[in-house]
Amino acid sequence: MFKLNRSSDVSSARLGTVQTPHGDLATPFFMPIATKGAVKTLSTFDIERLGSPVLLSNTYHLYLRPGTEVVARFGGLHRFMSWDGALLTDSGGYQVFSLAKTRKITEDGATFASHIDGSQHLLTPESSVGIQQVIGSDIVMVLDECTPPDATDDYLKASVDRTTRWARRSKEAFDTGRGTSNNPGAQLFGIVQGGTDDALRVVHATELVGIGFDGYAIGGLSVGEPFEDACRVVSALDTALPADAPRYFMGGAKPHEIVEYVRRGIDMFDCVLPTRNARHGQLYRFVHDDVSRPDFYETVQITNERFKDDTRPLAKAGDDPVALELSRYSYAYLRHLFTIEEVLGQRLATLMNVRFYLRLMERIRASIADGRL
Repeated sequence: MFKLNRSSDVSSARLGTVQTPHGDLATPFFMPIATKGAVKTLSTFDIERLGSPVLLSNTYHLYLRPGTEVVARFGGLHRFMSWDGALLTDSGGYQVFSLAKTRKITEDGATFASHIDGSQHLLTPESSVGIQQVIGSDIVMVLDECTPPDATDDYLKASVDRTTRWARRSKEAFDTGRGTSNNPGAQLFGIVQGGTDDALRVVHATELVGIGFDGYAIGGLSVGEPFEDACRVVSALDTALPADAPRYFMGGAKPHEIVEYVRRGIDMFDCVLPTRNARHGQLYRFVHDDVSRPDFYETVQITNERFKDDTRPLAKAGDDPVALELSRYSYAYLRHLFTIEEVLGQRLATLMNVRFYLRLMERIRASIADGRL
């Protein structure tokens, strides 16, 4: 459940607590991506040392591999991946969007051609929820359709209407399956769609609130639309979504964008950028402590020549357990690891970037508490 602890005096930013069977989550918070049951290059021990209380995994990918039979044999994903924190699982709805060339949408659900072997699979609102209940997610997402930015008005309206019907079916399946779930205390979130049409977004949010969910996500943004449009949509939904439920911006945001979404009332985030960019040698670093200014951070490319002789440590020792590890290595050494394509470089860079995002959320929460955000 959700407890709203404080609202900002200068924006719509909020401090709250999402209570789950695997621990309380202080909002606003960020979820590292463990799509297939692992954060790339990191172990769950690493995640514990980083201090993240929650991870995000994906229903579609876990359904294909290792499959629900394997996960069920372990009593859920928590035991399978040795993770004691909270888990949120995406419903597979984003794959409806990203695998557009190999899927077909009907009233029943979405038929996919597996990206692994081409086999056909039907993902319905009921089966998506059922898979997530086998996984034992703490937060279950309804099946939805994420529409592309160039969708016509007619298609967008039809898609939103279908997503509402899917949401209702998802809730019925969730309630029916609670007794056999590997996590009977889980919560179910609805997903607001509607592209960049503010009015349609508000209508859809109102419909979902009428159905009744534990939390509400904003989907279908960060898919190519201008950042200003995304901000406008989030602002429009601020008063349409209930204040006593958590709000989740799905699918990604750059650090300064997260700050702007927090100003507009968002509590939860996920993003592939810190892990994906780390594997390509792009690092996030704080420039100063004032996150209310958009220049509070910078990105650097560790493979650049200027780091060849850089003796500075990757972090200052003593701040936290991960910082102690990172402090043993220099920027020059990390550049060397990327130059020789040593996987250790990707691991150290991922530790740095995930740590940055988690510390960003700490600074955001402190700024709200101090009345600066």
